[in-house]
Amino acid sequence: MNNALPSSSPSETGRYRDLQILDELSNNDALTQRDLSKRMGIALGLVNSYLKNLIAKGYITVKNIPSKRYAYYLTPTGFAEKSRLAYDLLHDYTRIYREAKNNYRQLFFELERSGAKRIVFAGADEVAEFAYITLQETGLELAGIVDGDRAGEQFFRMEIQPVEHIGNIPHDYIVITSYLKSELMTKTLLQNGIDEKSIKIVFTKPRA
Repeated sequence: MNNALPSSSPSETGRYRDLQILDELSNNDALTQRDLSKRMGIALGLVNSYLKNLIAKGYITVKNIPSKRYAYYLTPTGFAEKSRLAYDLLHDYTRIYREAKNNYRQLFFELERSGAKRIVFAGADEVAEFAYITLQETGLELAGIVDGDRAGEQFFRMEIQPVEHIGNIPHDYIVITSYLKSELMTKTLLQNGIDEKSIKIVFTKPRA
């Protein structure tokens, strides 16, 4: 059963993508379009389109770097816009997380009834925390958690593993526990040989 929440509206998706790009640039000295495409899990052409829009608004500046490439930097106006977008989207994400928690409860009880014992989380953002708390209501065991961006960090006293280590963690099912990276996480799991039938998702990510 896939109790998927509805996808975001086009306007919400655009705001989300703008915020994602601005956030990535705020945490790095310089990123290329290819860097952003890889980090965001969307096509290079889409990244180019979002960047052009943000540059036109004065939120991003572009500079030449070696190898005839371009790097993108956040402007002071861009930092202010990032904060505004984060505030505006907070209310949307609060609703999403609340609905996700309810759907995780349904999913976990269903997996338990099917005979599952060991679950792996894929994704270690705020959604994973809601999922973990909900998991405690069942007899399911969290066998591990994977997230390439946070590998080595702690999640409720459990070390987060790279996605590539998923094959070393005995499990019955893998549950996607990231809203922002749900599609990218699923794609990475499939690339690492995971059977699609063993991957469970309770919501869909914003469409590109």
